[in-house]
Amino acid sequence: MLDPAGPYADSVLVLAWALIGIGVVVTAIVVGALYVAIRGPDRFKRKLGGEKAVWIGGIAFPGVVLTGLLVWGLTLTASLTEPVPDDAMRIRVTGYMWWFDVEYLDERGNVVLRDANELHLPVDQPVVLELESGDVIHSFWVPNLSGKRDMIPGRTNELVIQADRPGRFGGVCAEYCGGPHALMGFVTLAHDAAAWEEWWTARTTPIPAAAEQDVPGDLPALATPAPIADVPDGPDGRELFMASGCAACHRVAGTEANGLTGPDLTYIGSRLSLGAGILPNNRGTMIGWIGDSQSIKPGNRMPSYDMLSAEELEAIAIWLEQQR
Repeated sequence: MLDPAGPYADSVLVLAWALIGIGVVVTAIVVGALYVAIRGPDRFKRKLGGEKAVWIGGIAFPGVVLTGLLVWGLTLTASLTEPVPDDAMRIRVTGYMWWFDVEYLDERGNVVLRDANELHLPVDQPVVLELESGDVIHSFWVPNLSGKRDMIPGRTNELVIQADRPGRFGGVCAEYCGGPHALMGFVTLAHDAAAWEEWWTARTTPIPAAAEQDVPGDLPALATPAPIADVPDGPDGRELFMASGCAACHRVAGTEANGLTGPDLTYIGSRLSLGAGILPNNRGTMIGWIGDSQSIKPGNRMPSYDMLSAEELEAIAIWLEQQR
């Protein structure tokens, strides 16, 4: 919050500093009055305890200050609710216990790209987020880019965010949602024009080899997997992924994995984090997460696959690394 990276975060920072400043002043006044009441001269005690002091300090002063702060705060943050162009990019973010589903929409509201726990934005463009919840109340907050907005079951709230510079910004669920709420986060990446075009093209252009496969839905197939070094001989990771029941909860475009109850893993190999923003994404953390996610994020809805051997876990992790 103290390092705004977009116009919708600037006004939030100004309001925050104003609240902090007023809080300091009010605290000083209260502490001073308390000191006088306990240790001050009797004449001051009588004045502080009089009816006039109560009317001025207990009613008039708070009323004037709070009314002025309300009017000024609404004026300052009016830009947060200003209409955005009809052609602005729209992204639907749905909160689940305890992760975020991310869907990039076209101008008709159709899903053209699905991801999870990672949000990609073009720099210098306002983006409308359609915020929903699939279970309980969550709240979406990227402190560097805007204020927070609740995600309420059965309702769609909108939040406009914009990044003025490329970078990586952390986001969290800012409403207690039970269980491992404190471990429910995500990563926001802002790209300059060239990097955004490259990322978007790579994500939305199906490769010819995948076109012949049975791709679930209308979403794009897998991009070309990047080569993974140090791949040992051993079990087939894809076969293990399917046989272990992972496909029942997770989707991987271009494969028979079409589960919808867990995060989409189509591009898991290129994500920066695992477990909804709590772990760096590498082979070691992937193996640890698959093998014993309950020790890492107690209460999350993914069971620990401790019945798999170290060799089998590594095989699945290697195959998931290739999904990028």
